[in-house]
Amino acid sequence: MFRILGLVALFVALFEGVPWLRTALSTVSTDDAYVNGHVTFVAARIPGQVVRVLVDDNNRVRAGDLLVQLDKEPYQVQVNIAQAAVDAAQADLAAAEAQARGIEGQARSLRFKLEHAIELVDDQVEQLRSKVAALESDKAELARAQSDYDRSAKLHPSGAASAEELEHRTQALRSARAQLQSRMQDIYQLRASLGLPVKPTGDDLAEVPPDLDQTFSSVREAQASLVQVASQLGITGSFNRTPRQMIEDFYKRDPQGDIDRIYAQILKDAPLIKQAASKLSQAQRNLDQAQLDLRYTDVLAEIDGVITRREVNPGNNVVAGQSLMAIRSLTDIWVDANFKETQLAGLRIGQAADLYVDMYGKRQVFKGRISGFTMGTGSTLALLPPENATGNFVKVVQRLPVRIDLVDYDPDKAPLFIGLSVRPYVRVRATPTGPDAGKVLQLRPAQSGPEPSAPPTGR
Repeated sequence: MFRILGLVALFVALFEGVPWLRTALSTVSTDDAYVNGHVTFVAARIPGQVVRVLVDDNNRVRAGDLLVQLDKEPYQVQVNIAQAAVDAAQADLAAAEAQARGIEGQARSLRFKLEHAIELVDDQVEQLRSKVAALESDKAELARAQSDYDRSAKLHPSGAASAEELEHRTQALRSARAQLQSRMQDIYQLRASLGLPVKPTGDDLAEVPPDLDQTFSSVREAQASLVQVASQLGITGSFNRTPRQMIEDFYKRDPQGDIDRIYAQILKDAPLIKQAASKLSQAQRNLDQAQLDLRYTDVLAEIDGVITRREVNPGNNVVAGQSLMAIRSLTDIWVDANFKETQLAGLRIGQAADLYVDMYGKRQVFKGRISGFTMGTGSTLALLPPENATGNFVKVVQRLPVRIDLVDYDPDKAPLFIGLSVRPYVRVRATPTGPDAGKVLQLRPAQSGPEPSAPPTGR
């Protein structure tokens, strides 16, 4: 009988002991492990009075669900005010464009007036030169008439020239003198109209400064009027340029010298249009901000999860940034396992782990994977870290938090709650898998942008 009982006991010991021994040799375990997860705090982005609260603690929500609603009326009023400002700014912009087009028309007219003033001076100069050239012909005609008269006057006493012929020569001489005098008066008048001395120091009545068409008063007056109007369109720096240079610079604004394209670009860059457009842009930004604040009266869930720590009720006045409640994610959770420092030698990223949660016992095994090691033991990360250099040092086995991510976790079938006790069994003899497999430290994550240049190497 005792032999049978001994055999049964030996069989039971082997049945239970062999798996335990295999597990002990191929895994590393700790009972200091807990479920952890991120928490998202829901806060108001704007101040206001709470009108409705649509959720309560432990309610499950999805991203985009309406949680809290603030009073919309004050923010709707701000939207209406901002919209009116936008409408007014649009009207001001239209008025500025119309004013700019009117100024453009004046500029076009004054540009033609300037070109016409230059052409008019050039035409007067040519008339002067033509009359001076004709003056020589008139002088020759007068000399011929004088010679004819003198000859007739000598022949008349002897009867070789009749009285009628002498009278004719006399009239021709008077006419030539009158023609010469008229020509001289015309020349003097032209020189006076061009701002020149009536009688030049030299004998050349056609002498004219080469830049007269750029310095004449009517040309300068036309240039000043054009500059005054053009400055309203943002065209400056023309006072120190000659009229011809100013016109040439104007045509250089377009490679093909297209007048319409030049004026279109000038209107686009006109200060009064830019100023009106800037005010419209500012008013539009204010409207966008008002509309954004209006949308912020609806406080939405940012993630899927469960509501916890609700701290708001209808009628409360909240301020921007005030916490209203928290959302615990059902899927973004993991296990923090605090392994002894003597157990860390065989642990690596990517090793698989079997997780037993006290809530479910041994009937439910969760699968996990080591994803990283905390850079510091629990004692060093505490609020009051130990001061071992004070002289009362006692060696204590330290524990390092190791993060174990859940694999194929379905919260709808077997949900895990933050803070639950877990016993992980890490299979240290199995081949690590996944990102950074077999490493102790995670690799540096990929970053956007150009790679930083290597530092120069010394010789």
